Amino acid sequence: MRIEDEIKQSTFRDDYQRAHINLIYTTGWIQSKLNQRFKAYNLTLPQFNVLRILRGQHPRPASVQLLIQRMLDKTSNASRIVDKLEAKKLVTRTVNPRDRRLVDVLITEAGLALLRKMDEANVVDNIGLEHLSPEEARLLSEMLDRIRG
Repeated sequence: MRIEDEIKQSTFRDDYQRAHINLIYTTGWIQSKLNQRFKAYNLTLPQFNVLRILRGQHPRPASVQLLIQRMLDKTSNASRIVDKLEAKKLVTRTVNPRDRRLVDVLITEAGLALLRKMDEANVVDNIGLEHLSPEEARLLSEMLDRIRG
């Protein structure tokens, strides 16, 4: 559906403004779809992101600093997210034996099992992108990279 129809606005200052609004709207649309899917697993998008980072590190632990560096949403509070995941028994936290100022975060077997279950259900696969050809998806990715310069 066209952005004009979605937000009930028929004109834009120029194509750049239309693209900018479209990008912001589409980001929110995708996040909303993901949040709906994650609700069934009692997770939020930032929690899922932290679990995926930890799975990539597994079996090595990650520091909270590393999580912050790799998170998709840089405004998320990684420490609070880890607290919530620990309460759900999806991660563990221990003091780093080499540097007591650091905390090591490790995904648990329950966390790994949850991600496997979500992978099998294709929870995050291609929301909205199924309407694009592989070439269009590649071009979109290249254009998004260019936007970030």
